Amino acid sequence: MVKLFEKNYHLMSIPELKEFIEKNKRLPEIPSADEMLKNGVNTAELMMGLLKKLEELTLHVIQQQEEIEALKAKK
Repeated sequence: MVKLFEKNYHLMSIPELKEFIEKNKRLPEIPSADEMLKNGVNTAELMMGLLKKLEELTLHVIQQQEEIEALKAKK
């Protein structure tokens, strides 16, 4: 199991994520709607993937807040 909150976890940058979404029309590691319709949905796997995306999003929000605080401190 991936441990997102460990220091050595590689979090995809927002520009990398944007590029992936534009190219693939889906989130990384989450099947597309067409794939789900064609192959069915493993609910447990999908829920784990969505939880991972939620945790990654939380890490991005924390990083952005730290950047905001750093910019405020420069004023």
